Amino acid sequence: MQFARLNGVVIHHQVIGAAPDRPTIVFSNSLGTDYRIWRDVIVRLAGDFGIIAYDKRGHGLSEAGEGAITMDDHVNDLAALLDHFQAKDVIVCGLSVGGMIAQGLAASRPELVRALILCDTGHKIGTREMWDARIAAITEQGIAAISDAILERWFTKAYRSADNAEFTGYRLMLERTPVQGYVGTCAAIRDADFTRSSAALTVPVLCVVGSEDGSTPPQLVGELARLIPGAMYQEIPGAAHLPCIEKPVELTEIIKAFVDRLPAA
Repeated sequence: MQFARLNGVVIHHQVIGAAPDRPTIVFSNSLGTDYRIWRDVIVRLAGDFGIIAYDKRGHGLSEAGEGAITMDDHVNDLAALLDHFQAKDVIVCGLSVGGMIAQGLAASRPELVRALILCDTGHKIGTREMWDARIAAITEQGIAAISDAILERWFTKAYRSADNAEFTGYRLMLERTPVQGYVGTCAAIRDADFTRSSAALTVPVLCVVGSEDGSTPPQLVGELARLIPGAMYQEIPGAAHLPCIEKPVELTEIIKAFVDRLPAA
């Protein structure tokens, strides 16, 4: 395990090296998960690409810090992690809130970003009322009280089988997320709107979404792709909100094809 104190909090991360001429892909995970959701993608990319994966603040083994958590905190943490390793011209692959963090990084620190892969995300996700209701429910009752509803949006019906050990494992990952980190990030998503800054992005962008995503549906991700100049759009059939878990082979091939088409760094 690897840890670094950045912006006053300890951030858990993993770095896998590659040949100096190979691109580095950075993975930023979704709300209520840690970087282990990318495992089946990372194992298919390791060796061909440099890899940086991390737990955003308040998730996994990363500290939450004191006080409120803002989207700027998440963006600045990722920037600090890349600065820590003197990483530039990286390809950021972000899922859900991780995709919002990626958009924020490209807007605020464009020198760090070569391209974006925005998975199951949007320039703005949900409404204030929706997020406030979720924050209230979790603060009063805990994550487990509403985890069934969350998991229905995360995974297809076929995957949500009682005898699917992996599904049980990801339920535990969600329910064991620190409440401070979860509700703090809910508030960060609630208050974030990248409509203007993402419309001004100039880096290559690929928007990917599971065809059965119940959290950030294809309509929203398609809207994001139309917002960003020159962005590509692709759906993954048979996946919901977390294609890195349900369809890792397909997502990996999409990532490889996109990177292969990028202009030389």
